[in-house]
Amino acid sequence: MTENNRNQQCIVGGIGASPGIAIGRAFLLDRAKLKPRQEKIASGQVEAEIERFRAAVASARQELEEIKNRTLNDDGREVPCQKHNYIFDVHLLMMEDKMLIKEKKINAEWALSLNSEKIINFFKQMQDSYLRERQSDVTHVSEQILRHLTKSDFDSIDKIARGVIIVAHDLSPADTLQLNPEKVMAFVTDLGGRTSHTAIVARSLEIPAVVGTETATEKINGGDRLIVDGIEGRILVNPSDEQLTAYSEKKQQYELFQRQLILNRDLPAETTDGFRISLAGNIETPEETESVISHGGVNIGLYRTEFLFLNRRSLPSEEEHYLTYRKVVESLPPESMTTIRIFDLGSDKIAYAGGLHEDSVNPALGLRGIRLCLNRREIFVTQLRGIFRASPYGKLKILLPMISGLAELRQALEVIAETREELRREGVDFDPEVPVGVMIEVPSAAVISDQLAREVDFFSIGTNDLIQYTLALDRSNEHVSYLYEPLHPAILRLLNQVISNARGADVPVSICGEMAGEPLYTLVLLGLGLDKLSMNAISIPHIKQIIRQSTFVEARQMLEECLKMETATEIEAFITREMTRRFPDTFLMKI
Repeated sequence: MTENNRNQQCIVGGIGASPGIAIGRAFLLDRAKLKPRQEKIASGQVEAEIERFRAAVASARQELEEIKNRTLNDDGREVPCQKHNYIFDVHLLMMEDKMLIKEKKINAEWALSLNSEKIINFFKQMQDSYLRERQSDVTHVSEQILRHLTKSDFDSIDKIARGVIIVAHDLSPADTLQLNPEKVMAFVTDLGGRTSHTAIVARSLEIPAVVGTETATEKINGGDRLIVDGIEGRILVNPSDEQLTAYSEKKQQYELFQRQLILNRDLPAETTDGFRISLAGNIETPEETESVISHGGVNIGLYRTEFLFLNRRSLPSEEEHYLTYRKVVESLPPESMTTIRIFDLGSDKIAYAGGLHEDSVNPALGLRGIRLCLNRREIFVTQLRGIFRASPYGKLKILLPMISGLAELRQALEVIAETREELRREGVDFDPEVPVGVMIEVPSAAVISDQLAREVDFFSIGTNDLIQYTLALDRSNEHVSYLYEPLHPAILRLLNQVISNARGADVPVSICGEMAGEPLYTLVLLGLGLDKLSMNAISIPHIKQIIRQSTFVEARQMLEECLKMETATEIEAFITREMTRRFPDTFLMKI
């Protein structure tokens, strides 16, 4: 922004990544992007260049270790944002590949650039939005090593004074480790989405954040007064006195609203006419169980195990699986149930570790999920053995992903039965009655859910993929993402059919997709008669509040009205109108 534009008012839009309102001064974090020098080197320079590369990696590692050590609590426990610290370790390991320097006889900067580009492309192909966002983590670690190679300085978060709003093009994982809620009121970035590492840390620290603005660093100067609205996803730059007054009141209302929500933490998610539904949390790492419990969740409805397989040179061992799952169940109350999803990755995602090679135009529809498990049974069995060995320490369920028909389900159940028998012969202590269920995320599985229900112990509906596959679209493609309509009549009919079939076989059914944590959809999902909703931990109190203020009868009536309608637009307009009328305070403070 030029000097002439200083103190001008404007509104910058983005993605509300972490809810809340913050009012304060902007701290502009200047991070000029470094361009790697590309040079060929002589054979006699190779060893010296490798040593220079090693030194840069070692310096980056030391810098990260110092940051991590500074973020430990006085009693040595990790602060909330440390739950994703392992990201730095695995990415640094990836960057340690020195072979390119020797093979191509190129300088360290060029080798680093090529290697990081290869890894970033690897992440870009991932279907899961959370995993796809990890490409930015690799970029940050690569830039950190490059700064040590080029001995370049950059703005540090250490400079930050008390009570500022950080405005940056993006924040690295190292930056987020240093975020202190006592100093940082909120942050705004040009890049990122709701599943970016920066957004996850903001939610864990419970500070407002707006990401993906594209132009915030161009339109905001350091020292500008800002209002950051993480609820609506916008930033008011140099607001008027009237806007400051209005948002100060909204901030107070939001904070009071959040305090009231937490009062319900230990109360059941039960309607006023006695219908009870379980609220559970989705997690990616063992450390996240604490957040689920603190927000009023009872169970872990979806433990995504993919991170055990990513960013490494070898596949996880049985012992690693066992210790990880044991850590999860031991961190929960004895009555809590943890649903562990068998890894849902394609061969293109674990090829680096598992020696797999598959060329696929569309990996999301290729050798992935249960298909890969049956193709590479040794990987499947290793994970199963780890799960069974952890079962004496807490209640567990096994969830099979990407099931599309009875034949592959029966094959998977046969492998599970063989694994149980093998453990019995070895005298290993385990629970032989661990329930086994399937993800309903492929349209074919939804259509034959009556048949699947006779073979398994429970259903978990993965709405993210089910919506994509049913409506034939890619959520990450901006040209068709507008067609991603959770309230499409076809989706509601499929959900109704699956739940009806599950009920007919006395099989419990839950939803673990993004729909579960969206307050707008709560009464529709309640009306479907689900047993459980599983979501991001921060959404649990809000969803519980709506349920506790509703009746099952009115939820069922709302669903029946929706099933009569013909378009997603019509349904969404109806639900928005009804939910705003019934819960005006709730939808002022939507998550």
